[in-house]
Amino acid sequence: MKDAIAFWHAEHAHFARLLNLFEKELGAYHEGEQPNYGLMRDIVFYLRHYPDRFHHPREDAVFARMVKHDPSLRAKVNRLLQEHRVISQAGDQLLDRLDQVLGDAMVSREALEAAAATYLVYYRHHLNTEERDMLPRAGELLTDGEWKEAAASIPHGHDPLFGDHPEERFKELRRQIIREAG
Repeated sequence: MKDAIAFWHAEHAHFARLLNLFEKELGAYHEGEQPNYGLMRDIVFYLRHYPDRFHHPREDAVFARMVKHDPSLRAKVNRLLQEHRVISQAGDQLLDRLDQVLGDAMVSREALEAAAATYLVYYRHHLNTEERDMLPRAGELLTDGEWKEAAASIPHGHDPLFGDHPEERFKELRRQIIREAG
């Protein structure tokens, strides 16, 4: 159980680091400077694909078990599940805007900033709620067996950015993360 919670915390820290890096690039854009659109796209692409395919389904499985122990969590869990869907849709919209920019299409500053702000606000709020409210409660409610069942109920995937063997498409992003940490 402690390993599962530590892993969940570590992934949230990775996601928050990426959101910070994205926000830094967005700040440059807001100030009229030239951001690294490719880096911004890689961040959102990663957050749309790895967490949405592996991290969020794992959370969903844990949340379902938590509600069985404490039905009063149902409303909060339903809200978090809805946020998973909103984050996914907001990420798709943001990716679309970034793809347009990278394809030299005309995209208004307002459209890009609105899509980015929506994504950042939802994702940050979501991470904070899980860290503050759900992880501690999950640690209290779930048995080691339930953590194992939840983990076994969803597919496991290699983390293409923070894993031991990053994919080629994320090597520049990984280098930037290392530079930011140093």
